[in-house]
Amino acid sequence: MSLRYALLALLRVGPLSGYDLQKQFAESVGHVWHAPDSQIYPELRKMADEGLIEAEEQTRGERGTRRLYHVTDAGDAAFLAWMAAPHDYQRVRDPAHLKAAYLESASPATARAFLRGHIAHYEELLEQWEGELRRIEARDNPMLVRRLAVTPPEEHERTVAYKHFTYEGLVDRARVEIEWGRRGLALVDALDAANGRV
Repeated sequence: MSLRYALLALLRVGPLSGYDLQKQFAESVGHVWHAPDSQIYPELRKMADEGLIEAEEQTRGERGTRRLYHVTDAGDAAFLAWMAAPHDYQRVRDPAHLKAAYLESASPATARAFLRGHIAHYEELLEQWEGELRRIEARDNPMLVRRLAVTPPEEHERTVAYKHFTYEGLVDRARVEIEWGRRGLALVDALDAANGRV
């Protein structure tokens, strides 16, 4: 269900076509809530059926049309109710840590490859999320620019602060996972040394 609230958050800034919504999603909300395009369009249809958004056909070029999505009053109310509700934490599903719990079943080379891959993945995310922090600080993130354009000036600092806070958390998470992976590599080496392997 979180996908619909992510979509509503984007559409509350202003109407977007499905294509533009996918693009904005990938560049902003997608950093904290991944959803493939194959999930976005069916969810938009459900939201329209439930009256949370409206789709307006718009002429594009001589023969083309595009569908522009708007948030309805019901959609706005649903988003605000979701924001006000206590957060429903889900049980953890962490495939990397699950695999790590059973690395004794892998060869040391396989364990090292897994941990190096984990580190590389989070180093890539760290670079991406640090880049987003810089864009938020510079206020040149396209979605933030759109949001600030429809936000009263006295609320700008508050809006920017919460976006910054979110990406600080993601940066912290990436750093923790990188350090965990490095400790894992040290553990593989220590266990190999203890068993007389190199």
